[in-house]
Amino acid sequence: MLQKDRPITLVLLILGVAILFFGTVMAIVLSFSRLTPSLSFGNKIGVIPINGVIKDADTIIEQLIRFRRDKGIKAIILRIDSPGGGVGPSQEIYSETRRTTQAKKVIASLGSLTASGAYYIAAGADKIVANPGTLTGSIGVLMEFITIEELLKKIGIEMQVIKSGEFKDIGALNRKMTDREREMLRRLLEDIRNQFVTAVAKGRDMPREKVLEIADGRIFSGREAKKIGLVDSLGNFRDAVDLAKTMANIKGEVKLVYPERKRRSILWDLLFKDLIDSIINRIDRHYGLLQYRWNGEFSISN
Repeated sequence: MLQKDRPITLVLLILGVAILFFGTVMAIVLSFSRLTPSLSFGNKIGVIPINGVIKDADTIIEQLIRFRRDKGIKAIILRIDSPGGGVGPSQEIYSETRRTTQAKKVIASLGSLTASGAYYIAAGADKIVANPGTLTGSIGVLMEFITIEELLKKIGIEMQVIKSGEFKDIGALNRKMTDREREMLRRLLEDIRNQFVTAVAKGRDMPREKVLEIADGRIFSGREAKKIGLVDSLGNFRDAVDLAKTMANIKGEVKLVYPERKRRSILWDLLFKDLIDSIINRIDRHYGLLQYRWNGEFSISN
């Protein structure tokens, strides 16, 4: 009986080894293909969504580099729906976008809102497509502070601060800002705004003087933005895809490739993510950070 079972056991053993071998090979191939996207082929357009307040540049830059190196991806679309955000992250993504345009065509497709730092990023693309009702522009920079000096007096709390220099506690909660502090921050914001103006002028190939005329934080509709040169054409995301196909000389159908999304709990997304993001955004607004961000709210209701 044992001798009869031996061939079956041997077959099962060989089958198990084969499955393990081919499974390992497939895992290595899939892992290798993710690490070296240049091995993929075909007519593809990479789509990188940029949504919400811009706080970090690393993920977007990584996606730009990955799509830039992928030989199968012929063009890249930045699908932007954002009020802007941090100065540093906006500038970093803009720079990487400009670098990417040297290798592939990059089109910015503007959603309902692409303002301030979000427009800063869009200005680095080869072309910008916006809806007629898109809110965009808001070229400028802001800092916000909260002062609770009077509240502290009412509840009998006094803060003692020891500092190494006059401006070390600038923007402190416990006191009003001095005239010298306001002037220093005003000069700082003017410098950061000028960097914004320079980036838009370079990215849009516009005279710097023309950009300066509208660099007062004002917001524009997509249709107004097209008239003054901030946008190239009016249309939706599919129009941006068609433009990308034309600019990349793609014939026929094209596959849209999106970045791989990290797996997260559905319960987390539904119940907590939006709430926590909203709280963090509110805190950021009053943390004294330099921001290319529009402060308004935008919606259409009956």
